[in-house]
Amino acid sequence: MVDLKLIRQLVRIMNNGGVSELEIDDEKEGISLRLRRDSDAPVAGGAPIVHMMPSAVPAQAAPLAVGAAPAAPAEAPSGPPPGTVQITSPMVGTFYRTPSPESPPFVDVGSRVDAETVVCIVEAMKVMNEIQAEVTGEVVQILVENGEPVEFGQPLMLVKKG
Repeated sequence: MVDLKLIRQLVRIMNNGGVSELEIDDEKEGISLRLRRDSDAPVAGGAPIVHMMPSAVPAQAAPLAVGAAPAAPAEAPSGPPPGTVQITSPMVGTFYRTPSPESPPFVDVGSRVDAETVVCIVEAMKVMNEIQAEVTGEVVQILVENGEPVEFGQPLMLVKKG
């Protein structure tokens, strides 16, 4: 099965890092993947093309083309709901709700936080960065799934101030 989250993450890495071509060949998993961006296109706008080799996926699924970024939702929110504050990612990395796989989450919906409360970890380049709430209130929504890649400035949680 093709992991679209992985492909999207690889496309982001290519666009952000100026990489024009990437090839992955995993014989153990039976996956061969090649991403190539038009070298004449600007870094932000060049749409990488993903080629899945026929042995890796059913014949009806190859080749697969993926745009430079996932489609934006039809209605983009204009900001957090009134009375709430977004906790955003200070960096590109991987979001973790727990300090380790066997530990409970730092916070859940309904948890009270203050400015110094650690609410999650964002892993970047093998460094675990603790993210503090920087606001006092109650967590009303967690916007990112555990283990999901996040971008700089991406909202992670909503906190009702107070």
